[in-house]
Amino acid sequence: MPKPPPQAVSKPVAVPQPALPAKPQMSELEVLIRARYPLVYVISWEEQRVLHQVTQIGAKLNKSVFEWSINTGLVPAGTNLQAQKQRDAATEDPLVALGNVIDHVEPALYVFKDFHPFLKCQNMSVVRRLREVASSLKNTYKTIVIVSPMLEMPPELEKDITIIDFDLPRANDFTLLLQRIVEEVKGNPKLKVNINGQMKEQIVHALLGLTLAEAENVLAKTLVQHYGFGPESLEVINAEKRQIIRKSGLLEYYDTDENMSSVGGLDSLKSWLLKRSVAFSDRAREYGLPAPKGVLLLGVQGCGKSLMAKTVSNIWNLPLLRFDVGRVFGSLVGSSEQNIRRAIQVAESVAPVVFWIDEIDKAFRGSRGSGASTDAGTSARVFSTFLTWMSEKKSPVFVIATANDISALPPELLRKGRFDEIFFVDLPTSGERQDVFRVHLSKRKMDPAKFDLETLARTADGYSGAEIEEAIISSMFDAFYDKQELTSERLLSSLHQTVPLSRTMKEDIDALRQWAAGRAHPATSPDAGQEGQGQRRLEI
Repeated sequence: MPKPPPQAVSKPVAVPQPALPAKPQMSELEVLIRARYPLVYVISWEEQRVLHQVTQIGAKLNKSVFEWSINTGLVPAGTNLQAQKQRDAATEDPLVALGNVIDHVEPALYVFKDFHPFLKCQNMSVVRRLREVASSLKNTYKTIVIVSPMLEMPPELEKDITIIDFDLPRANDFTLLLQRIVEEVKGNPKLKVNINGQMKEQIVHALLGLTLAEAENVLAKTLVQHYGFGPESLEVINAEKRQIIRKSGLLEYYDTDENMSSVGGLDSLKSWLLKRSVAFSDRAREYGLPAPKGVLLLGVQGCGKSLMAKTVSNIWNLPLLRFDVGRVFGSLVGSSEQNIRRAIQVAESVAPVVFWIDEIDKAFRGSRGSGASTDAGTSARVFSTFLTWMSEKKSPVFVIATANDISALPPELLRKGRFDEIFFVDLPTSGERQDVFRVHLSKRKMDPAKFDLETLARTADGYSGAEIEEAIISSMFDAFYDKQELTSERLLSSLHQTVPLSRTMKEDIDALRQWAAGRAHPATSPDAGQEGQGQRRLEI
């Protein structure tokens, strides 16, 4: 008998599993509230924006929202001034208000505004009450959110309070604000608010780094001055933005007209910067290029390090923020750490930006060696925060730092990953000295062709760019007083009367050169260094 055909073995069919729903994006504040953290400390100047977010979270979680201030006491969030006249005046006392929080039964969120003075003065009654509240709320659906522009943290509450920084508004927030203002005023025939997508993007980008209230004020100012939004209003926004950022006392918008032609020599450094001028474009991101992190300019005083820092912003068409580290160190414990975090936050919010730290060796001198013990470790903590940010920052903030004394720089600052490159800026070569003379003579409305630049450069051997500039200015004073034209002879006389730093601090400069050899990239290429050099001089 023929064998029956083999039966086909049925394969199990894979049943598609339903996709898991995407997790909704939650803010850090909402996560902490959902996790039932009893006390949350939000550092922000925008208490209304924080209150708005807490109100949204309360609506999502079916929780009542209350707000407290020393003037209004504890009232439901959004209560108008007329209704607040019926408030319980006793709750203006923080101890009474905290007691009411414990007595409330239903799930609720409580926003305490400007509560930091009661923590700053070490009011032990309030501190003790907060610890009791923290213990009581752990088993409830209630959370206290303290909103303050500054951090005050008694050591007794360090384990009970969670601290978060409330980010500044993002581009989407400013887009919504701009759309709302346009809708409100578009019926006014005197105002022109119909703007295209490109202009809208430029305005939103200019507003980055401001609070919503500051942005609303400056947009209203542009409407008053120019009767609408347009290219001319960008200048108004940027000018107001510079003023607002300067209020912090930590960052300064630095206006500069310097460009490549303002700097003599340093061809290798210029080439490095020019190649990275396109790194912040969309095309570079599509290509896969990361934004450059930063560069350290190390070298002799007066040789153009700070001048190059000012030039970078114009080469790349980016704003230049000058960071004054000395202003970071406040007299109050904890304020220095808060200041550095705030400066970093502002810099990232306006990115892409050039972040300039002049003489970083002096700025963080106390973070190394015995100096750290003289300020209870504040310098070390501030420096640690700064180093961590430099390594992990994701925003396109280009840090350009200058330094003169390599011995004062902590070794962890110099490792790869913090800076893309370390350049050594030496005394100018003969060819570079001729360029320096051309730059400064042209800047002062004089024709460099009328001067013997080769002889001047040879006489100025060992002079820095700053010393050459000072010799030119001194000669101009003499010529102006004598009512005569400036000549090469006057310049030579002024140079002979000047003792350059390379002679008075020869040992220090030689030590700096010895360290930089093999450790730093020369800012001047070898070919440029040989240009115009006469007979080689040997050190034996």
